[in-house]
Amino acid sequence: MKIVHPICCGVDVHKKIIVATIASTDKNNITSYITESFSTLNSDLIRFRTWLSEHNCTEVCMESTGKYWIPIFNILEGDTHVVLTHPKYVRAIKGKKTDKKDSKWIADLFKHDLVKCSFIPPKEVRAMRELARYRFKLVTMRSSEKNRYQNCMTVSNIALANVLSDLFGKTATGIMKYVLSSAVFDEEHCKTLIQKSAKKKTELIMEAVNGCNIESDQRFKMNEAKAHMDYLDMTILKTEAELYTRMQPHYDSILHASALPGISELSAALIFSETGFDMQVFESAKHFVSWAGLAPANNESAGKKKSVRISKAGQFLKPLLVQCALAAIKDKKEPYFAVKYTKIKKRRGHKKAIIAVARMMLTCIYNMMLTGEVFNPSDYEEMNSPKPQKQYLTDESAIAYLAAQGYDVSGLKKAV
Repeated sequence: MKIVHPICCGVDVHKKIIVATIASTDKNNITSYITESFSTLNSDLIRFRTWLSEHNCTEVCMESTGKYWIPIFNILEGDTHVVLTHPKYVRAIKGKKTDKKDSKWIADLFKHDLVKCSFIPPKEVRAMRELARYRFKLVTMRSSEKNRYQNCMTVSNIALANVLSDLFGKTATGIMKYVLSSAVFDEEHCKTLIQKSAKKKTELIMEAVNGCNIESDQRFKMNEAKAHMDYLDMTILKTEAELYTRMQPHYDSILHASALPGISELSAALIFSETGFDMQVFESAKHFVSWAGLAPANNESAGKKKSVRISKAGQFLKPLLVQCALAAIKDKKEPYFAVKYTKIKKRRGHKKAIIAVARMMLTCIYNMMLTGEVFNPSDYEEMNSPKPQKQYLTDESAIAYLAAQGYDVSGLKKAV
């Protein structure tokens, strides 16, 4: 095999220690190895960088082990070309596995260019990604608090969830604030808290609240949960503001992508915080979609296709695209994805149809960002004006047609 990197380093990363092996190949294709261990303290990582420069090594390959690779990457990023790979692509044989052998095996694979590299976006995009993922966690926490709050309402015999569609709208929020703060329930005052949109449900709302039994423990939990939700709302807004501030140099790209049905400006910002703005780093639209975890897998043996489930990649990007797909199929102004979804759903079901729509949307984003074109699918006109369906002959006309062609139709009978 051809040696692509004559001098390279393989790094086995752990929490407290890293093991590095430099593979140096001479003109006779004879490789010599130098192995050394370093701690993950900053002073030792700087010594690791100096050790690499002393051996004229500018190519480093290491495993993406949790978050432990990031401090090493931060130290090496300016002076060294660092390649990150998933551990499953460089896993050694079980039973013959040590830290030194792992680092040597990584170096051997990398010198022949047999390592599948992971995508590392630029530094500014990585900062946006951290903010976007932090926002995702905050939204998850807020949803958990909402569920706890609703459970407390159920335990306390408050059945507003059976009457109102939004338990955290103005009507429900006002009523719960009054119920939790007052010792005596005044039905007439409670009716004044009902907003216009819910006036027609006044009697049902009163029945849902009357006779409630809020114990001290449930009252404490609901007050604390509500305070926590308000704090999370404020933190989410601050995070979004910081994200938008960092996105300002790329605001034109966000506006361009938000023209796609189902994608708002916030959704576009969150998508680009994961993918970056340069689509040329991906080989093709299929590669881009596969990286996001939206492409069906290839699992075939002996001519038989096994599971074609989508991969687990894109843990933050995939749920966001599914939400955008759900919004796109409800867009009445631009029904393109709604029509696609309906056709696929008849054959494959709701879940696979939504994933297919999300895959289409990501493909559109890839091509729009790569070429600068607006959203204009090639099959848009054909979809809006479908081809006329074939007119099938009735039994009577079929018999007449066969007779005109010279066939004996005496034995044929017309269908009743």
